[in-house]
Formats: sequence, structure tokens, C-alpha cells
Amino acid sequence: METPQALNRVMKLIEPELINSVKKLSDDLLPVIEYHFGWKTTKGFETPKDAGKRLRPALAVLSSEAVGGGSETAIPGAVAVEMIHNFSLIHDDIIDGDKERRHRPSAWTAFTVEDALIAGDALHTLAFQVLLEEDTPERVQAARRLVDATMTMISGQASDMTFDDLPTVSFEECLKMEAAKTGALLGYASSVGAVLSGANEDTCSSLEVFGYELGLAYQAVDDVLGIWGDPKVTGKPVGNDLRERKKSMPVSIVLSANSSEAEKLSEIFSITGELSEEEVSYASSLIENAGGREATLEEADKHLKRATEFLNNADIRKETFYELEEILSLIHISEPTRPY
Repeated sequence: METPQALNRVMKLIEPELINSVKKLSDDLLPVIEYHFGWKTTKGFETPKDAGKRLRPALAVLSSEAVGGGSETAIPGAVAVEMIHNFSLIHDDIIDGDKERRHRPSAWTAFTVEDALIAGDALHTLAFQVLLEEDTPERVQAARRLVDATMTMISGQASDMTFDDLPTVSFEECLKMEAAKTGALLGYASSVGAVLSGANEDTCSSLEVFGYELGLAYQAVDDVLGIWGDPKVTGKPVGNDLRERKKSMPVSIVLSANSSEAEKLSEIFSITGELSEEEVSYASSLIENAGGREATLEEADKHLKRATEFLNNADIRKETFYELEEILSLIHISEPTRPY
């Protein structure tokens, strides 16, 4: 999949700013954070490994350009949202016990749980410091919005953890959790540049909802990849979400139905200990045969269309509209793949 020019352009702008901001932290914190971001190895050597596409900073910069603001205006918001995103990734890997991220050991595996926890905490705090280095009304408003988005994201993570102890989760409960965990921060990223540029509330809200719907579409596709995705794309084994018994959207759709597949899937999820490869494969087949995969992709398509609708209705520059539209095209419903 070819990376949109906007992502490449913004990454060249943001990456040096992100690196310089991280260097404000103490030397004790830098090894874990520089490793997590993909800049260095555990030994401190520079690495050419993929550091991610920086989608959220790109959306932040594009939202500024969309309302006639400069890309430089959006930099504090772009850096801050990427720090919050990565704070959540570091902590999520610990919570989920995920030993790999971006095809190499995750931070807590490469270092220690304690090192990773404090590194995530540092990024969370630094994000707000970056935004509030100047106390302009726009910066303060952006910081307030980031507080709201971050608290919503954390509440979504808490719900996700609660689901582990429940025998079944409804589709509505799952959608609410994913909206909080993924949609809120992408909504913030898609509007913070406009906020920093002093755009009117209607335009900021349209861009925020665009990002929110984009986040829901992405998460639905990601849920499909969590069960049926190619390990070369996901960096995780096929059926990984089933091994972890995650109540993702395809699973919740099936479990909440009154069907024989729901009963059989519930029985598999109640098995004590690790699931065998045969049990994972059987659970995957049950979900697909019961329509869980198809229904999830239909949900992704619905949110993708909503994102397009809000983008069409936003009062923004045509040049930026086309760049945001190109980012939307990264989400392939017919052939799900991880776009960022």
C-alpha cells in the first residue's frame, strides 16, 4: 500500500520536533522512549526500523492547513497527540501482555514493566507541557480538549479490561468502548490544528466528528485483522485476539446473538488455560460462519461513509480536502489491512 504524500510530508516536519521534545526528559527515561518510538535499539544505536506513519500528527497538521492556518501552528498539537497515543500504546502492551509491537519486542519486554510504565507516564505529562509552553487562548483550549479526549480514551480502556471478566458483551457495549478507546483521540487529532489556528467551532466540530468516525472505521477493520489478519501485516499470529479472548466487535456480535454458534463460542471462551490452535481455528470459523466478520466490515463501511459525509460538509480548503480524502482511502473494507 502506497503511503499518501501528506503522511510523508508531515512526518518530515513532525519527527524532528517530536525527537527534540522527547529530549527534554531525563536521561533515565530516554532509552525506553527512544526505543519505543523506533529511533534506537535497546543498546542506544540508531535504527532504520519503521517508526510508524504518524497518522495522528498528520491529521493535526492537515486540520490546521484545512482552515488556512500554517503547518507550524499545528506542531504543538501534533506532537502532543502523538505522545498521548504512544503513552497509551506502551501501557496497553503491558495490560494485554503483548510482547511485540511493530515486529520487534515491545517496550516492557525489551526493558522491564517498571521502565515501560514510567516511560508512558512521562509521555502523558510531557504532552500537556508541550501544549502549554505558551498560554495563548488557542493553546489552553487545545489542552482542555486533550484532557477530555484522553480521559475518554482511558475510560474506553477500562471498559475493555472489564469485558475480560464478562461472559458476553453486546454489540452496543463494544461499539461504545471502541468509540471511547479509539474514536476520541482520532477526533482530537483531526481538529486540534484547526483549534490552534482559531477556526470557528462549527468547522472544528465537523473535523472532530470526521476523525471520530474514521477511528471507528479503523477499529472495526483492526478487529477483523485481530482474528484473520496476515501476521506479516499485524506482527501477531493469526487469531491472536481469540487467544487473548478479546470481546472485539466480531466476537461481541456473535456472543450477543441467540444462536448455536454463540453457545459454542461461549464454551470455547470459558476453557481454562491457553486455547489450542484447533480451538482458535474453530472459534474463528464459528464467528465467520455466524456472520461476525461480515457484520463488522459492514460497520466499518458505515463509519467510513459517515466520515466522508462530515468531511464533505466541512468548510475547508479544497487542497486539504483531497489530502484527507486520500487518507480515508487507506481503509480497505473488501481486503482489510492495517493502514497505519
